[in-house]
Amino acid sequence: MTVLVTSLEESTGKTAVALALGTAAQARDERVGYMKPKGTRLQSAVGKTLDEDPMLAREVLDLDAAMHEMEPIVYSPTFVQEAIRGREDPDALREQVQQRFEALSADVDRMIVEGGGSLTTGGIVELTDADLAELLDATVVLVANFEDSSDLDDVLAAADVLGDRLGGVLFNDVPDAAFDSLASDAVPFLEGRGIRVYGTLPRDEELAGVTIAELADEMGADVLTSGVPTDGRIRRFVVGAMSAGEALGQLRRVREAALITGGDRTDVQTTALETSGVECLLLTGGFYPPDTVLGRAESADVPVLLVRTDTATTLNRTDSVMNTGKTKDGRTVDRMSRLLEDYADIDAVLDA
Repeated sequence: MTVLVTSLEESTGKTAVALALGTAAQARDERVGYMKPKGTRLQSAVGKTLDEDPMLAREVLDLDAAMHEMEPIVYSPTFVQEAIRGREDPDALREQVQQRFEALSADVDRMIVEGGGSLTTGGIVELTDADLAELLDATVVLVANFEDSSDLDDVLAAADVLGDRLGGVLFNDVPDAAFDSLASDAVPFLEGRGIRVYGTLPRDEELAGVTIAELADEMGADVLTSGVPTDGRIRRFVVGAMSAGEALGQLRRVREAALITGGDRTDVQTTALETSGVECLLLTGGFYPPDTVLGRAESADVPVLLVRTDTATTLNRTDSVMNTGKTKDGRTVDRMSRLLEDYADIDAVLDA
């Protein structure tokens, strides 16, 4: 039996869910294999770099398979560019994936297949997660976040794409404020549309994003504010490369965000401090902001961090920090396993 774990977007806890399901299957005395056909969680932009998730899978699930077997396609920017130029053959890639899968699944009872960055990743070579589910005859677990009912639009769209391959939806990282609405309204709505919901996992602070202190440490940033707590959590980044007026509209719609902007963009910094969803400012270019900005930030309890890299480089590094922060080690998988036991029907997932 094969379970493919996919998600609507990146950083939804897909890896932790996939490996937790693998350990649950092993607890049922099943021999488990793992594969991530498209390596997307890369440490650099070159094709030789390997994805971190298969490396963690080898450790957590105690597997002997080689990395190139578990990850036949390194979905790097170099690979994408070559595919766009017509230098990657989709049919050959499908055959390669299928051959690796057959080898890995030959002596196991259960295959756990982890999707790419999101449901649509791989479309340029006709290997989206929906394509993989058909190719590998897999039942799909769709991992989704939920903050309000409008999020169901994406779930319904994904269900249409996946069709009969969709086993069910697993809502992860649900904030307390949305939990009752999800349980009382959203879940019955989806089930009324024939979409099974495997579980609704509440937000776990140890799994949600990174703290501002962790971000500063990973980025090598200077903390410019004094007396401001840095234990707040960051779940997303917003780049302030627009005008202050444009920034205000965007920043009012975000929550638990860090604003990345040039240290000389005082107008955008001031605008960000007027919104409630920005948890910290991450200033680039090594430019110190005026004392007036720091004073406002300290009054609003918003930490200000400073790095010397430019905005584009900083954004790339923050992506790496967030990705490596989601599933760092076996302890993260253990925690997800407990959440699945308490809030999801694991047997339904494995027996779908």
